[in-house]
Amino acid sequence: MPKRCLVIIDVLNDFLDRWDATKADRLVQNINRLVAAFRQAGLPIIWVRQEFRSDLSDALLEMRDKGIAITIEGTRGAQLHAGLDWQPTDTIIVKKRYSAFFGTELDTILADMGAGELTLCGLNTHACVRMAAIDAYQRDLRVVIARECVGSNNEEHARVSLDYMDGKIARVATVADIIESLGAS
Repeated sequence: MPKRCLVIIDVLNDFLDRWDATKADRLVQNINRLVAAFRQAGLPIIWVRQEFRSDLSDALLEMRDKGIAITIEGTRGAQLHAGLDWQPTDTIIVKKRYSAFFGTELDTILADMGAGELTLCGLNTHACVRMAAIDAYQRDLRVVIARECVGSNNEEHARVSLDYMDGKIARVATVADIIESLGAS
């Protein structure tokens, strides 16, 4: 069985502050359940967060064109949600584009870890999670998406994205099924 790694994408204050508090809390709790299971199994955890300069010079084209200032470096909005169980020993990657692979050290980090399967969590399902899943698949990594650990600001696109990925480039699984499978690792 390939070595597994948990990758949590963009569970940031600027995104979750716009969510219903109950929904945001449920997402954070589900992610923390997976984090605890991966820690207990001795498997690596990687946190990915989007962050841009205040002048948006390194931001996505749409953000620059429309003056959209979110997840700005040095602000609370660009930080991981305080309820998440991240540790200083966990790996943290800062990205500038939708995919966690684009312009980051993620390829090298995963190769050094010997990872062959990624379990993905985070925001937004239809954008950053989908792009990371596709890019992982293109690198011959197996991909599992934790159904209760992803969310989106566009529920319809999120549903379509999960339906598209499931059984093709990824396997969409419940937190309970993922945790149970870790016992067999």
